[in-house]
Amino acid sequence: MLIVESLKVEMGDRMLFDNISYIINEKDKIALVGKNGAGKSTMLKILAGVNTHYKGTVTSPDGSTVGYLPQVMKIVDGRTVREEASQAFSHIFELQEKIEDMNRQLETRTDYESDDYAKLIDDFTQAHERLASVEDVNFEGEVEKTLLGLGFKRTDLDRPTSEFSGGWRMRIELAKLLLSSPDIMLLDEPTNHLDIESIEWLENFIKTQAKAVVLISHDRAFIDAVTTRTIELTLGRIYDYKVNYSKYLELRQERRQQQIHAWEAQQKQIAEMEEFIERFRAQAAKAVLVQSRVRQLEKMERVEIDEEDKSSVRIRFQPATRSGNYPLTVDMVTKKYDDYLVFENASLMIERGEKVALAGKNGEGKSTFVKCVMGETPFEGDIMLGHNVEVGYFAQNQADLLDEDLTVFETIDRVAEGDIRTQIRNILGAFMFNKEDSDKKVKVLSGGERTRLAMIKLLLEPVNLLILDEPTNHLDLKTKEVLKNALLDYDGTIILVSHDRDFLDGLVTKVFEFSDKRVKEHIGGIKDFLVKKRPLSS
Repeated sequence: MLIVESLKVEMGDRMLFDNISYIINEKDKIALVGKNGAGKSTMLKILAGVNTHYKGTVTSPDGSTVGYLPQVMKIVDGRTVREEASQAFSHIFELQEKIEDMNRQLETRTDYESDDYAKLIDDFTQAHERLASVEDVNFEGEVEKTLLGLGFKRTDLDRPTSEFSGGWRMRIELAKLLLSSPDIMLLDEPTNHLDIESIEWLENFIKTQAKAVVLISHDRAFIDAVTTRTIELTLGRIYDYKVNYSKYLELRQERRQQQIHAWEAQQKQIAEMEEFIERFRAQAAKAVLVQSRVRQLEKMERVEIDEEDKSSVRIRFQPATRSGNYPLTVDMVTKKYDDYLVFENASLMIERGEKVALAGKNGEGKSTFVKCVMGETPFEGDIMLGHNVEVGYFAQNQADLLDEDLTVFETIDRVAEGDIRTQIRNILGAFMFNKEDSDKKVKVLSGGERTRLAMIKLLLEPVNLLILDEPTNHLDLKTKEVLKNALLDYDGTIILVSHDRDFLDGLVTKVFEFSDKRVKEHIGGIKDFLVKKRPLSS
């Protein structure tokens, strides 16, 4: 259990949290939600004890443990993957060493009647009891099972951690956290860098083995699957719902409608009071009544309405020339890096208007295949673009190609044409850029902000074949809905690399699976594909 009481956090002249109180109970599975900037990551840092700049109290019972997975972490190299993950049990290893040391003392000491010796006996007994409570655990087996579940291959386990990218090393840190089995687990975007199979493995772990969990995620399918309570941060307050995310959205909409009605009633009351004050201000006989109204207005607690849901903004891709019947044809394509085979003999044809997903574990070649199509890397075989094909490409490093000397607004203003120009502010708002952000230079934007800006720019360019590699990274749930609706309305052809099941669901009608050096076609949406992959669990 963890108790938050009267929590206050100020950031400049803004009250981020204003007198917030709530309790995290044993086995609670909580989704922490709210728009970007609402303070979700700050809240996790406070719960983890990383951020202590607040007023109020955060308390937990003596001996309880908290594990924290931040979005960005410092990783120390020098061990193998297996050795690093095994650090989750370092407290057990330290206990074993302590017992060995006490055992040596008992063998050599002769002060049997002393209080110090009696204490040594007592400490030795307690340490043995603690060790006995965990010694049945197969540590090596648990480490291997967890690492394999998070996507590592057995051949990876004895490789140095320094050979892996940041995304893979984040998985090692996640494995350590899961293996340590804390009483409260705090997870900030844990599905970043995970493929679909690893995400589903993590879902099952949290549901069946984790104790209390508080998490932030922009993966709707994931949070719906693992959480049963939703805490929303908004306007410095919290709203606590004992339901999962999808049900919370329904209840939140009802709450906002109630706020609107209350605000409208209050505005009417305010207008009537102000009219009374103005009408009788100069009449001495009404002075007492006028002053009473003035005091009422000053003391009145104004109704606030939750910020508008930007997901109602509809963005349509600009019309482009109609392409040929087959925008992309791939014939017997093989890709190698020196002696390493990524995939071989890949053959596929994509028809005009199809929306297809490239699926498979990380490292199986999805992004490499996209680079082959875009001519960014050499390959064997033939890749042919069809007649009149205009490609719009969103790469994972797309943000690096923006003009740094332009402002956010100028970047979009230069590509927007026709009626869409009147909606630029709304579009920027839907992608989490407020008016102040719109006037910032691209050079001062964060990586996530640049990625969102690059996506808007692509949305407004007239193309008939969209190739999108992980387009939902750095997008919140509402913004992903805006993008998904735009893609659903798009009448061109889409090739999409994504591990976001909710984003893909209802959007794609075909899946090309990259697995075991091959590319296999599956007709149907992402749910159909996942059911075929796990027939026993369906």
